[in-house]
Amino acid sequence: MEFAIFFIMIVFVSIFQIAVPFFVKRTVVFGVTIPYEKAQYKQIIRFKRIYATVTSFVSILITVLFIGWSRGTEQNETEIVLTGIILPFIILMTGLTLYFYFHFKMQRLKKEQNWYSGIKQVRYADLALRSKDEMLPTPLFMVPSIISIALIILTASLYDQLPAQIPTHWGPDGQPDAFTDKSWMAGLGLPIMLVILQWMFVGINYFTKQSGIKINAGNVSSSKLRQLSLRKYTSWFLFVVSIVITLLFSFLQLNLLYENLFQDSWIMITPLIIMTILLAGAFILAVKVGRIDSDFEGAQVLEGNSKVEGLDEDRFWKGGLIYFNPEDPSIFVEKRFGLGWTMNFARPVGYFILLGPVALIIIISIFIV
Repeated sequence: MEFAIFFIMIVFVSIFQIAVPFFVKRTVVFGVTIPYEKAQYKQIIRFKRIYATVTSFVSILITVLFIGWSRGTEQNETEIVLTGIILPFIILMTGLTLYFYFHFKMQRLKKEQNWYSGIKQVRYADLALRSKDEMLPTPLFMVPSIISIALIILTASLYDQLPAQIPTHWGPDGQPDAFTDKSWMAGLGLPIMLVILQWMFVGINYFTKQSGIKINAGNVSSSKLRQLSLRKYTSWFLFVVSIVITLLFSFLQLNLLYENLFQDSWIMITPLIIMTILLAGAFILAVKVGRIDSDFEGAQVLEGNSKVEGLDEDRFWKGGLIYFNPEDPSIFVEKRFGLGWTMNFARPVGYFILLGPVALIIIISIFIV
């Protein structure tokens, strides 16, 4: 089971890393803003192909080595877990290293070619576009917390019958492999952490919904479609993640409250089902968003006057990955490499939304152990 989980993870990470330069929006190449008309520039195409080729080679090599290693010798669970974590990390670091290499190459190319010379940069706004936004309503994200509160109440009522040793960690096969002495914090830890995560999702969806819809004046139609698609499907994906995490935590908590409630086969297969749902959701998100206003869209579509483009915001992006713009009221903005959202690090509210829940969970974990 552990082999299957990590094999699927390696394959997914490999495919995602290979494809990522091709499904980001056309006006951003390795974190650098370019005009629409330069999207098919031969040097840019060459950079992307080199990235994909090298990443593919490393990914195939790691996948083959993982299969050969797992089949060649006997390994214990710890060795498989460590190897299954390290190998995807190597693929990610390979992609990140290539990203930075081509990021600086693109910066140099853009400066040498002076692509924005003679191009008017404008900020495009469409006040009617909000009415077409299909992000899920934030109150919907509060619904899963009802389950968490019910788990807290149920656990409190059944506290006396809990075992003397409470599980604190589960291995990839769904079986507990670490325990702590019985206490109120140990018994209620999982549902409390679940509530914190659920309300973090509430905050992320709310402030993402309030964020600006950035339209590129160089290609208004495709830019609108991408923004609406990004907002809609990331909202749905976030909700699926919230539901899946709720089901997983509820499964573990109920198994603690009612010994032998679930058969061993369910305990074995649950992690694989959870991971499959999440990866499938991520794949659907990549397809739905990545096929719009990107290389996957097919023929490049140019509208109107090529002498008009959206704002070049490279100065607000550190390395093309970290966004710091005090002038932008948005808490979350579209990533420049990958799919989804990243935080505007110039807005303190974002730290509270993302780091606050993480800090609380760490504190609770310390008290449990």
